Amino acid sequence: MQHSKPKIIAIANQKGGVGKTTTTLSLAAAFAEVGHKVLVMDLDPQGNASTGLGSAADSREFTTYDVLVGKAVEEQFIIQTDFKNLFLIPSTTDLSSADIELASTKNRSHLLRSVLSNSDLSAYDYVLFDCPPSLNVLTVNALIAADALIIPLQSEFFALEGLSQLLMSVREVRKLGNPDLRIEGVLLTMFDARNRLSLQVEEDARENLGELVFKTVIPRNVRISEAPSFAMPVLSYDSKSKGAEAYRALAQEVLLRRS
Repeated sequence: MQHSKPKIIAIANQKGGVGKTTTTLSLAAAFAEVGHKVLVMDLDPQGNASTGLGSAADSREFTTYDVLVGKAVEEQFIIQTDFKNLFLIPSTTDLSSADIELASTKNRSHLLRSVLSNSDLSAYDYVLFDCPPSLNVLTVNALIAADALIIPLQSEFFALEGLSQLLMSVREVRKLGNPDLRIEGVLLTMFDARNRLSLQVEEDARENLGELVFKTVIPRNVRISEAPSFAMPVLSYDSKSKGAEAYRALAQEVLLRRS
């Protein structure tokens, strides 16, 4: 199960409220549950992924900001969470000034990539980036450092419109220095099978994007929305819920694509 280098997946969409953080945490928990060691890097200044894994804001001594301005990922940056096989580099609002502070830095889009290539992450099978809801310098850093991208797409009006902008950014990133970035898949979230609009969005997405759309869809599920307020992924909060089962199915789909 050990790989000399973990697979690095960015979870991104410049639209907010599409289920990015939930997907990052739930996928990480689903990988961890089947024995993979997973490192979550919180690249969103709001720090929701950090809170969702039980890291209290006032206890975060080192953050992803230290990673971006450093030379390598140091052991003390990494928090072992209360969940087996699940590790975290948290974020704080410090990150929101990174855009401005890094603006004059040479190669500012490649900072994360070069830090990770100087770091020994062989203990991990997966590194997951929770990206901020914008195509800023942090998201671009994540895309340039990642092997693959998962795009959560809320089953709502105009969902596909925002997607074309993100796909254009992916093309840019490939030119900028990560030609191997692949789109792992587009994930339909907050899906309600009784809702005509959800079904229409799914139909449009599958028609336009074909195989890129994961077979698994994530249902609208109250357990998924409740879990973060208990500082745990839905798989721990309510292991038998429809939401937890859907993320397990997604993890299997990703693992199969990798094998």
